[in-house]
Amino acid sequence: MTVKSDKWIRRMVVEHKMIEPFADEQVREGVVSYGLSSYGYDLRVADEFKVFTNLNNTLIDPKNFDESSFVDVSGDCIIPPNSFALARTVEYLRIPRNVVTLCVSKSTYARCGIIVNVTPFEPEWEGYATLEISNTTPLPAKIYANEGLCQVLFFQSDEDCETSYADKKGKYQHQPAAIVLPRM
Repeated sequence: MTVKSDKWIRRMVVEHKMIEPFADEQVREGVVSYGLSSYGYDLRVADEFKVFTNLNNTLIDPKNFDESSFVDVSGDCIIPPNSFALARTVEYLRIPRNVVTLCVSKSTYARCGIIVNVTPFEPEWEGYATLEISNTTPLPAKIYANEGLCQVLFFQSDEDCETSYADKKGKYQHQPAAIVLPRM
């Protein structure tokens, strides 16, 4: 398995519509950067967030998730100290059958104590990605909507997987332009 370069990413965008919309170069002027980099792609965060709240003193249970655990926010988002938010990408992704990805925080946010956790995009996963954003600091933290938040790295295998995410009919396949909460 090898990490893939900007040339490969461009080719996959043309052949598989792997990233839509696609910025063919890094966009940096006045924004947290996004777009194509040497060995990855910086994804943008959309302008809708679900910020955890303790107003209802709800238990977080992935098998019985209570949506009253969140406050919906539009536009830029302030994440309270030591708190957490969900968001989604601006980009729609289509992962080829012989590719898996890892998504990591952008250093601009990581240096501010903001950690982005995204599970790997499995072979043939498709959709808008749900992003998990943690504010590890004792201070409120601002997240800028429609700007870069995390970088996805693409790893290509020398052979196709036996069973892809699409073959398994994964529960997060074809995620819509919305934040998708835990499913059982």
